[in-house]
Amino acid sequence: MAALDRVKVLVLGDSGVGKSSLVHLLCHNQVLGNPSWTVGCSVDVRIHDYKEGTPEEKTYYIELWDVGGSVGSASSVKSTRAVFYNLLNGIILVHDLTNKKSSQNLYRWSLEALNRDVAPTGVLVTNGDYDREQFGDNQIPLLVIGTKLDQIPETKRNEVLTRTAFLAEDFNAEEINLDCTNPRYLAAGSSNAVKLSRFFDKVIEKRYFLRDGNQVCHFS
Repeated sequence: MAALDRVKVLVLGDSGVGKSSLVHLLCHNQVLGNPSWTVGCSVDVRIHDYKEGTPEEKTYYIELWDVGGSVGSASSVKSTRAVFYNLLNGIILVHDLTNKKSSQNLYRWSLEALNRDVAPTGVLVTNGDYDREQFGDNQIPLLVIGTKLDQIPETKRNEVLTRTAFLAEDFNAEEINLDCTNPRYLAAGSSNAVKLSRFFDKVIEKRYFLRDGNQVCHFS
């Protein structure tokens, strides 16, 4: 069997939002029994069928790079993470639906990864304000995932999901909200599964194909 082509997707977000549990669920369709803090970066692989069910169907490896979530502003912390940002093809931004700060910090995470060679210029998010143009020219596919949906009372879910819905719009990305301890949120055929598949297809297209559908030369 020929080696599969692969793409690199970063999984970014604050510590404690559930990135490791999410990656385990995405790659193994199982709940992670005893999640621990990620130090540095952990990599897992998901097999994805690009354009499944069509004549163009092809299987790829999706490398999910779970980057440790310290949001310390020290340059040493950011420079250590910068090595993981090389040659990225897509980004999954993860926030805790019960933690508003983790949602706001997604702007910092995305800009750190997308502008890894540029020194930070002041505060990126202040009282919910940010420079929308910083994301305008981004060509890297993004997906926003909110975790711990199960921890929000039914009576407050609409309020919380309305508050976080703007994230997807700001990042020009689709949004998935789920509970990482329940695989049914990503069950085959569900709207979440469709969004996830569409995101991975987009990542692969950006990496390997031109807009007119012709395959491009690529280097590993």
